[in-house]
Amino acid sequence: MSEHLLHGKPVSDEQVQAWADEAEAGYDLADLPAPRRGRPPVGEGPGTVVPVRLDQETIAALTRRANKEGLATRSDAIRAAVREWAHRA
Repeated sequence: MSEHLLHGKPVSDEQVQAWADEAEAGYDLADLPAPRRGRPPVGEGPGTVVPVRLDQETIAALTRRANKEGLATRSDAIRAAVREWAHRA
């Protein structure tokens, strides 16, 4: 089995083939969900961008831990770390 990942989790070759078969068979456009506009919400209400500078060692550690915990992006990892530090679920 080759290594396929979806949101950091392994996906089997059989599942990939099943999705390919489904796509090749075609979709009824009426059955598809309406497209979403904009970025997905990150909590309650609109998000605010908070720029932060990190050194390369911290970024490397952040990336390692994010991968270990199955977090898809650095932003997800930073939000998780801030929520934990701020004691907010």
